[in-house]
Amino acid sequence: MAAYVHDTQFFTRRTMVLFAIIALHIFILWALASGLARKAIEVLAPPIQTDIVEEVKTKSEPPPPPPPEFQKPPVEVPPPDVTIDVPVETAANTAITNVTTKHTEAPPPRPAGAHTGPGPGKNFPNTEDYYPPSAKRLEQQGVVVVSVCVDPAGKLSEEPKLDKGSGTASLDEAGLKLAKAGSGRYKPATDDGKPVAGCGKFAIRFQLKN
Repeated sequence: MAAYVHDTQFFTRRTMVLFAIIALHIFILWALASGLARKAIEVLAPPIQTDIVEEVKTKSEPPPPPPPEFQKPPVEVPPPDVTIDVPVETAANTAITNVTTKHTEAPPPRPAGAHTGPGPGKNFPNTEDYYPPSAKRLEQQGVVVVSVCVDPAGKLSEEPKLDKGSGTASLDEAGLKLAKAGSGRYKPATDDGKPVAGCGKFAIRFQLKN
């Protein structure tokens, strides 16, 4: 009889524990279903807050430019005063002075009748007769210098030569013709008043008459 009572108490305790476990499970399921467990967890352990921090990208700025270089102005050194002693050429100055101050003596006058050169004589051809008509129309004028050689009789010993032209070919040619035509009408050169052969120059002027 005692053994039976003992078994009844055992089963009763066992049954109560079983019911408690079942009730606990039912409570847990109800809490999960109703959100009570979530609230209890939030109270016990607050939610973890996560802040997203954006990484600030720093722009790489270029390095600052180097400071300007100031160039020092060149220092101008004045050239030294150099005195150059130039020798004075006294010899040259003396020569110039001597030349300028030296008086040239005039040649002694030739005695009368010593020597004379040849030239046009009496009845010598007239210049107007040999004036080229073309030069007259063009109003060309000039002086022709002719060189002649004459014998003691007043005749040409050789052909006359043009010593200095007038600048006009026709007048130069007319001057030579006139000098040639005057052969035999020249005054011969003289030596101590006596006619001798000799050479000389004379001028022939071609000039228009008004």
